[in-house]
Amino acid sequence: MGRIYDATWGRGFAALYDRGLKAPEEGGLREMRREALAAASGRTIDLGAGTGANVGLFPPAVTELVLAEPDRHMIKRLRSKIGAVGMDVEAVEASAEDLPFEGSSFDTAVFTLVLCTVPDPAAALAETARVLRPGGKMLFVEHVRAEEQGLARWQDRLEKPWRFLADGCHCNRDTVATIEASPLSLEQVEHGRVPKAPPLVRPLARGGAVLPG
Repeated sequence: MGRIYDATWGRGFAALYDRGLKAPEEGGLREMRREALAAASGRTIDLGAGTGANVGLFPPAVTELVLAEPDRHMIKRLRSKIGAVGMDVEAVEASAEDLPFEGSSFDTAVFTLVLCTVPDPAAALAETARVLRPGGKMLFVEHVRAEEQGLARWQDRLEKPWRFLADGCHCNRDTVATIEASPLSLEQVEHGRVPKAPPLVRPLARGGAVLPG
């Protein structure tokens, strides 16, 4: 059953992913990504890179870019986008919880709309801390659990059907708290809204953390 699901809905979700995010991206999400990624520098890893929404948004200070994506349907689309990028770029099929890289080998790590979906976000952040050098940065733009209690209750009620429809996305995760509990030190966080998104995934947090030296 799992293989049939992956071969049908997994492929279909990857094909529809960019179309589904078109309105939020054009409504301001793409600019939010660009602003967050402006702080990236050096050797950078984009975790859960998906179909490549961040490709083309990294600043010149990024000297090498690794795009890590575990979904085979997503990574096919991702690889089709990296040819025109004017920097050293590599796409790797790997999950955020188990990265095939040496410790302390990256200057920056990036999560954008990813920690809602990874099976074990705490393990993903621990692995991020492992591959970052001391003083390295983790940048994030994530939809999160609502601060408003009424919406948070709806996120809890509808989490399971939403997770099925959205290919594993947990709409009620308190991602900021997970970052605070990780080996990373949260430096800044700004709350807002994902533009033109369904209410369940509208609450947004963006900011940065650092791996203590």
